[in-house]
Amino acid sequence: MTVRGRLLVAATRVIAILPERPLDAAADSLGELWYRLAPARAAQARANLRRVCEGLAATGRGSARTRRAATDDRELERLVRACFRHTVRYYVEVARASRYTIEDALGRMTLETPDAVRDAFQSGRQVIIAGMHYGAIELPVVFISASVGHRVMAPMETLPDPAVSRWFEETRSRVGVKIVPIRNARRAMLDALRNGESVGMVNDRDLVGGGLLVPFFGHPAPIPPGCALLSLETGVPIYAAACRRVKGGRYVGHVVEVRPAGDGSRRQRLTELTANIAAAYEELLADAPEQWWGAAHPIWPDLAATPASTEVAA
Repeated sequence: MTVRGRLLVAATRVIAILPERPLDAAADSLGELWYRLAPARAAQARANLRRVCEGLAATGRGSARTRRAATDDRELERLVRACFRHTVRYYVEVARASRYTIEDALGRMTLETPDAVRDAFQSGRQVIIAGMHYGAIELPVVFISASVGHRVMAPMETLPDPAVSRWFEETRSRVGVKIVPIRNARRAMLDALRNGESVGMVNDRDLVGGGLLVPFFGHPAPIPPGCALLSLETGVPIYAAACRRVKGGRYVGHVVEVRPAGDGSRRQRLTELTANIAAAYEELLADAPEQWWGAAHPIWPDLAATPASTEVAA
C-alpha cells in the first residue's frame, strides 16, 4: 500500500468513529473554504445551477427560492456555496460507510410515495438504477437491494492503490453493492441482468465521451447511454433514483420510473430512452439542486464557465 493509501484508509477509520454532528459542521466549514479557494470550479457550478434554476422556473417546478435563483444572484450563490458543502458531506459519508449495515442505512431513510416504490421494487424483481452525483449516491442502491432481495451490481473505476480499491469494495459490499471494475462492467452487468440480478450506474456526467445529446433543462447535454443500452438489450426497466439530505442526519429517497422508448430504429429508441432518463433526472433535481455535486463539472457543451465571465459576489 502506498503512503497516500495508508493515510486515506487511516483517516476513514478515524472519521468512522467520530461523532456525527461535529463532523458535519467540519464538513460544512471545509466546503465553504473550498468554495473560496476554487473560483473556476465555483464558476462552473454557478453556470450549471443557473441553467437548472432557469429550467425549473420556466416550468413551475422546484421551491420558490430555487425558482428565484434563476434571476436573483444572491439566491443563486446560496445554492453554489451549498453545493460545495454537500460535496464534502458526501466524502465524509463515504468514510463513515464502513460502520453502517443495511438496517442502519434504511433506518435513516424516508421514502416519498412509499407504496409506489415498494410496488416497483417487489422482492425478486430486477431493475436498472440510473443514479446521479447527487446527495448520498449509495443510499438508493441500499434501499433497492433490500427491496428486490439481492445485491445490486455497480461499476467502479479501478484506483491506483489496490488497498484503497479493496476498502471501497468492502465498504460498499456491506450495504448491498456488488462492485465490478469499470473496464469489464458492460459484459458483467449484461450477464447479471440475464441472470435475474439488478444493476446500477451513476449516469449524469459524460466522463469518457460518447454521450448522446438530449434535452436537459431545455438545452442539449451529452448523457451517457449506458443504462439505456442495457435496458434495450435485456428489456429490464430503468428507475432513476436519488437520496437527498434533510435535517437530523436523515435522508429522503425519491424514485422515478423512466418511460420506455417507443417504436423506431435502434438508434432512435436509444436516444429517446436516454432523453427520458434526463427528464427523470430533472424531476429528481427539482427537490434540491444544491445537492447535485456533479454541477461543479462540465455538463452542457455551451457552458464553458470561466471565473472572469461568471464570478458573482457572494
